[in-house]
Amino acid sequence: MVSLARIIAVLLAVLVMSNIASSVPNTNIRSVLCNSGIFTKGDPFTISLAYVLDDLENFTTSQKGYDYYNISPYPNAFSYGHARCNSTLITADCTTCLRASKQALFSSCPSRIGARSVLYDCSMRYEQYPFAE
Repeated sequence: MVSLARIIAVLLAVLVMSNIASSVPNTNIRSVLCNSGIFTKGDPFTISLAYVLDDLENFTTSQKGYDYYNISPYPNAFSYGHARCNSTLITADCTTCLRASKQALFSSCPSRIGARSVLYDCSMRYEQYPFAE
C-alpha cells in the first residue's frame, strides 16, 4: 500500500518539474535606444553588423552567465556587440529572447550605427565603437 506522504511527494515533484519545463522568457520590451548615426546600404558596416549580431545570437548561450561581448573581424568597419540573458533562463529560452531583442533592434532602429534593446529577460547592443556595460 502506498502511503499518503509518498503520493504527496510524487505530486509535488510533478508540479515542480512542470513549472521548470514550461518556463517562457519575458520578451516584452522595456526600452530601445537608437544611435542617431545612420549607415547606407553599401556601407561595409553592414557586413560587420551582420557578423556581430549573428555571433551574439549564436554564442551568448554558451558563455558563463549568458553574458557575451564580441567584435567583428573586419578592420575596415568594426562593429562591437554585447548580449546577455537572465541567468535563470534555460538555453532555448535565452535564444528565444535574444531573437526577440534582435528583432526589436531592426524594427526600431533601421540602418543605425548603434542600438540597444532591453527586454525583461535579455538585452542586446551594438555600436561602431568599443563600449562596456
